[in-house]
Formats: sequence, C-alpha cells, structure tokens
Amino acid sequence: MRINKYLAQCNISSRRKVEEFITSGQVSINDVIVTNLSTQVLPTDIVKFNGVVIKPSNVKLYFLLNKPIGYITTVSDEQGRHTVLDLIERTPERIFPVGRLDCNTEGMLILTNDGDFANKLIHPSKEIDKVYEVVVTKQPSIEQFSALEKGVVIDDFLTSPSKISNKVKDPSGTYKFNITIHEGKNRQVRKMMEAVGLKVKALKRVKIGALPLGNLPTGKYRKLTKQELNLLLKNGGK
Repeated sequence: MRINKYLAQCNISSRRKVEEFITSGQVSINDVIVTNLSTQVLPTDIVKFNGVVIKPSNVKLYFLLNKPIGYITTVSDEQGRHTVLDLIERTPERIFPVGRLDCNTEGMLILTNDGDFANKLIHPSKEIDKVYEVVVTKQPSIEQFSALEKGVVIDDFLTSPSKISNKVKDPSGTYKFNITIHEGKNRQVRKMMEAVGLKVKALKRVKIGALPLGNLPTGKYRKLTKQELNLLLKNGGK
C-alpha cells in the first residue's frame, strides 16, 4: 500500500492533507523519514506520524455538525481558541473536519476519520456543490449578480461560474440569497462578495452535494447514514 493511502486510513486527515505531512518530513517508516508519496508500506513496517505509531482503522465514523460562529475548523489550535472538535463528544477513533468554514461562518460541516471519503468530498475534480445562504447589507444589482454567476477574480484566481437562487429582500433592509459553488478556496464566498462590492452580514453553508443541512440545531451534530453519505457525493442538478 502506498504511504499516502496508508496515512489516509489512519485517522490523520484527508488524502490531500496527508501528502503535505509526508513531503514535509513528518512521517517515518521503521524510524526512517520518508518524503516520497509512492513509498510502499509493508505489513511488518512500523509507521509513525510526528513520532507516534499509527495504524489504519477499520471503524469508519461520519458526523454532520451545524457549526456555530466562533469556532475554528481545525483539530487543535495553538492559540487556545475553540475548535469544532470541542463540540463533539470523545470518539473511539480520531476524527477531523472535511474542508473548512471560517470562524465567522456557520452551518454544515462534515467530520470523519475516513481519509478516502474526505478526499472524494473536497477534491476539485469531483466538483461537489456547496450551497451558502448569504445575507448582505444591501440589495445587489443585476450587474453584481451577473458577475458572481459568471465568475470573479479573487487572489489572482478566477472563480468558476456560480448559481444564485432564493433571493429575498428583508424588511430591515438586508438582502438574502443562496449561492452555489463547487470550489473551496479560503474564505471564497466572502471574497467573491467583496470583489463585486457587497458586504456580508451573515454566511451559512446549508447544503453539500445533494444533502441539505435540514433542521439540525446550531452547535449540534449527528451521525450520517449510508444513504446520506451517498447524497454528499452526489450533485442534485448534475
């Protein structure tokens, strides 16, 4: 088995992330640091991650969390900030968040110990849709909506075309709508809004693939069924 696949089965992170761990020298086989992703692991080998022995797990865990504002999407934080794992009861296997939501964004987040599944969900080639509910401080113009749908430049990167839906003007003067994207750049939706001159007041992820967040309360989580896992990897309109 290749070392990157081995680590993805050891409750460390997604396949893409563990490849970074390998190339940065954090993994060893029989106490020898390996950085080549094609390195093979034999059944008798002892594999370590940052000096700790790791082994693949046969128990796969999948959770859906409605992330509240104020929590960061990471396993741990050197600054002592609250992480999404603080909201999950201790599990027999180490889990990690799939993808990211910034501290001030709430909504749908998947946590698992299945690195292969995580890779399928976030890999750019899969183009899995993510739907966000956006609240901005003013009603967008036709031109602003058009620009978002065609794609805008953020951090020297041209976003793929998006889909705008469920437009609602609030009596308070704010304006709410859904935007569907399949990329996962850092703070992408917020930066897209900034690129067209819109100020975000609230942001929430409400759907991944064909699976909606539903009525799960903020800060709560639950296990996912096999049928729901299939929906995560399926795009409703594609």
